[in-house]
Amino acid sequence: MEQKENLTHIDAEGNAVMVDVGGKQITHRTAVAHGYISMNGTAFAAVRDGSAKKGDVLGVAQIAGIMAAKRTSDLIPLCHRLNLTHCTVTFQLLPEVCQIEAVCRVACDGKTGVEMEALTGCSIALLTIYDMLKALDKRMKIESVHLLEKHGGRSGDFQFESIEDTAT
Repeated sequence: MEQKENLTHIDAEGNAVMVDVGGKQITHRTAVAHGYISMNGTAFAAVRDGSAKKGDVLGVAQIAGIMAAKRTSDLIPLCHRLNLTHCTVTFQLLPEVCQIEAVCRVACDGKTGVEMEALTGCSIALLTIYDMLKALDKRMKIESVHLLEKHGGRSGDFQFESIEDTAT
């Protein structure tokens, strides 16, 4: 089997491998990911008013997101274990559409990027919100989880632009 240059996690024989980052320089790396969870008015009000039966929904989701970012290599095969120097998970309530936006910001000084950590932290924060509110709304929808930006490393900076932004 031929090795394809763009498949860095596959060796010449087609086996899964962890990318060797031993020769890379340590640089400061950051990443930001976000996503949304939509819910009915009852569930949204429980978060807004702090009346959810399971407790502080956003507080628990914040801790879950940070813990998940720190443990990404345990969850994503072939992901390097990183010593994060910074991780935050924040939320914005969007009452006009009964949505909550989650944003995860991650940083480290290392040899590989932190995009997966930001995406994992955001995803787990949103899943935690779902778990804590599912008794009020089983039809909640998690959507649009994606990388907003990343800085550092050999590939340089990335800033998300929607298809609409690039079409003009």
